[in-house]
Amino acid sequence: MNKIFVQLRQIFIVLITLTTFSCSNAQNPEGPKTTPAEPTVPTTFAFSKGADVGWLPQMEATGYKFYDTDGTKKDCLQLLKDRGINTIRLRVWVNPSNDKASGHCSPAETVVMAVRAQKLGMRIMIDFHYSDTWADPGKQTKPAAWANHSFTELLNDVYNHTYEVLNSLKAAGVTPEWVQVGNEIPDGMLWPEGKSANFGQLAQLLNKGYDATKAINPAIKVIVHLDQGNDNRRFRWFFDNAKANNVKYDVIGLSYYPYWLKSDYKATIADLANNLNDMVSRYNKEVMVVEVGGDYTLAQNTKDMLVAVINAVKNVPNNKGLGVIYWEPEGEKSWSGYQLNTWQSDGKPSPALDAFK
Repeated sequence: MNKIFVQLRQIFIVLITLTTFSCSNAQNPEGPKTTPAEPTVPTTFAFSKGADVGWLPQMEATGYKFYDTDGTKKDCLQLLKDRGINTIRLRVWVNPSNDKASGHCSPAETVVMAVRAQKLGMRIMIDFHYSDTWADPGKQTKPAAWANHSFTELLNDVYNHTYEVLNSLKAAGVTPEWVQVGNEIPDGMLWPEGKSANFGQLAQLLNKGYDATKAINPAIKVIVHLDQGNDNRRFRWFFDNAKANNVKYDVIGLSYYPYWLKSDYKATIADLANNLNDMVSRYNKEVMVVEVGGDYTLAQNTKDMLVAVINAVKNVPNNKGLGVIYWEPEGEKSWSGYQLNTWQSDGKPSPALDAFK
């Protein structure tokens, strides 16, 4: 009897469940409604091996051709991917000119390049300069459209520009994994209002970029970026002030160019490694070399330098060293005039790039 009772009880439960499901579907014949998922960024750790390729659209527009080592003409991004590159970094300017070397990189062009890179399976970093052209330690010129704005208006400018660019990317199906708020800013950005001598105002500007980024997707990691990544004193000064002024960020970005230090990388690589480790332990942040470069005429030396930098970042404890990005490897000298590319005069990639394999 007990077995029969249990069986009858199970049949009753099944009938009730089926009846409830049937009624639910009768009210909603198309089935349960679902909300489209937000674009997401990776949550598992994978070391980033990257290239900044802001010149690439201009190079292609002027007819420059890229070739593999066997002489086959190929897409530059594919050539980079074949050498282990998995990340593309793209600078964005507010209202740039059409100048070959110091123009382009508009929001619209950035979206096109990001979509193209993502289709090849690349991860994306967006580098906001908050200028119409190059921003770096020696120049942080406000966009012409913002030139006469008050500080309050500049805060809105930073938020709106950041949000609009990232929203355009999102609409195109791209959510960057990283967003850089400012480019090489040891002395601040949007001068004079955002100079680091007035760190309180700089902090507000940085936080507007952070807030706009997180409004698009809170999983995007925000980078604050300084040059001279081997200079621990420089980094401590800046990020101590950032902490005191409640700057919000996720990652400390570093540039490392031994060439500009007028020394071989072997003289400064230990300082870079020490600085990476100190930034993690002192501020509990992740670190990333977002710009690196070496002399294109010294391919083996540049390759050895890249191997050393990659190892230094990988050796940061607890996967807090996120990756290494080469600045404009494709910018071959005859086209760009830039000494620190990794491309040969025949349009083929330099063996130095094999460091990323």
